[in-house]
Amino acid sequence: MEFRAEARFMRVSPQKARLVLGLIKGRRAEEARNILAFTKKRVAATVGKLLQSAVDNANYLSTEKGVDVDIDNLYVKSAVANDGPRMKRIRPAPMGRAYRYVRRIAHIELVLAERNRNGHATATAVGGEARSAKAPTRRKPVAKAKGKTPAKGKKKTAKAK
Repeated sequence: MEFRAEARFMRVSPQKARLVLGLIKGRRAEEARNILAFTKKRVAATVGKLLQSAVDNANYLSTEKGVDVDIDNLYVKSAVANDGPRMKRIRPAPMGRAYRYVRRIAHIELVLAERNRNGHATATAVGGEARSAKAPTRRKPVAKAKGKTPAKGKKKTAKAK
């Protein structure tokens, strides 16, 4: 099972958020919570709340919906910080000019999954259909039209006399 939590429009640059998310990828949920508690980055508190929300989502599904979930076997399957909209700002500069700068916004997404007793991941998404591991199909070749077509990519060169 996979359990998601998402924080959108966070006032932190995605690059700074990725630094913190890189610390917790692949770790158990309890271990990730401890790492975030002792990380000295401002975004670590937000990521900690997001991790708790994903654990609560798993707990809700296990108690209320009857889904078989072991909360102790959850780990951070993926943690992504994507770009949000940018806020353009202007700072006064000498001699009546203006400097433009950008305040970045991040969309942070956290996915928890459950490991089975052997330590391998069990990958089924909540609410979605199971994806089949079907081989990609090959396309049939398209018949080319008879007649001359101009060659692509070739340049005409002028001969020097």
